[in-house]
Amino acid sequence: MRAMPENNSEIVAVLGASPKPDRYAYRATEMLRSFGHRPIPVNPAFDEVLGDKCYPSIADIPESIDTVTMYLGQQRSDPLVGEIVARKPRRIILNPGAENDNLARKAEAAGIEVVEGCTLVMLQTNSY
Repeated sequence: MRAMPENNSEIVAVLGASPKPDRYAYRATEMLRSFGHRPIPVNPAFDEVLGDKCYPSIADIPESIDTVTMYLGQQRSDPLVGEIVARKPRRIILNPGAENDNLARKAEAAGIEVVEGCTLVMLQTNSY
């Protein structure tokens, strides 16, 4: 994998992060890091993912967020819509299985770009 130059580095909140290597959210966290981005895991069930502090909610992240990459189904993400939009990321990526029309509508109304796509594929095809 090709690492990105530092000046293209983004802070990426990984909602639904997991310490389990068989999960796509784990693989995305690894790959984001290998491409020079700074993934921030978010999941109230874990204290740490890949050696990084795992925040219980997106509201707990102390710095601004460039991108949110979603690994939560709509049932789990619906209660978080207001919190996600309030953080005003530049972009939200709805990975396969994480599509949420309610979130997409509210984010777009707030001027946030919404992309339905796979973070892993986007990174590998230079379309991230």
